[in-house]
Amino acid sequence: MIIQQVEPLSIQGMYKITSDDNSVFFIRDEYLKEVLLENIFVGAEFTAEESEELLDAGLICAVEFKAVEFLARSEQCRFKLTQKLLDRGFEKTYINICLDYLEKINHLSDRRFATAWLNARKINHFEGRTKLMAELQARGISKDIAKDAVDEFFMVNDEDEICKKAYEKFYKRGKRDEKLIAAMINAGFSYKKVKEIQNSEFGIQS
Repeated sequence: MIIQQVEPLSIQGMYKITSDDNSVFFIRDEYLKEVLLENIFVGAEFTAEESEELLDAGLICAVEFKAVEFLARSEQCRFKLTQKLLDRGFEKTYINICLDYLEKINHLSDRRFATAWLNARKINHFEGRTKLMAELQARGISKDIAKDAVDEFFMVNDEDEICKKAYEKFYKRGKRDEKLIAAMINAGFSYKKVKEIQNSEFGIQS
């Protein structure tokens, strides 16, 4: 491969490369292994092995373009974003390299996703700690990150008030006695918390 043209893009650290066969692809230094970015210039010639590395870097950049497109729409967790990229036909190896880089520069963050998801979830759902933890872990969030996010969530959201609203919702749906308690526990509240609400001035006695 012989380099015909090198153009920096508006995307920081990324370059558009045109080769002697008029192939066009993109690279960034972070996706190169042996080839040095400073050695990529007009007229530079690369061996078959080096050319393959450059093309691999181009494929990783293609993954990055799509990943950033998803991230521009909303916060993503790594697990779900990986699945979306696999569904688009990208190779897992390239996806992992790309997402490692996006995490490194903080464009992708499971912790930030968890916080955003919890804040969106509370709009239409009244759920306790264990339910929220389970939902986050089902989305590929690690137990430690999920716990920290849920703990932080309940530092700014009244757990008793959320529990009360859940209790009222199930009560209005006709749940009583053991069925009411079972529904509350299934919604993620501890038996102790349910009884506290049930026996408080806010509780609805069945």
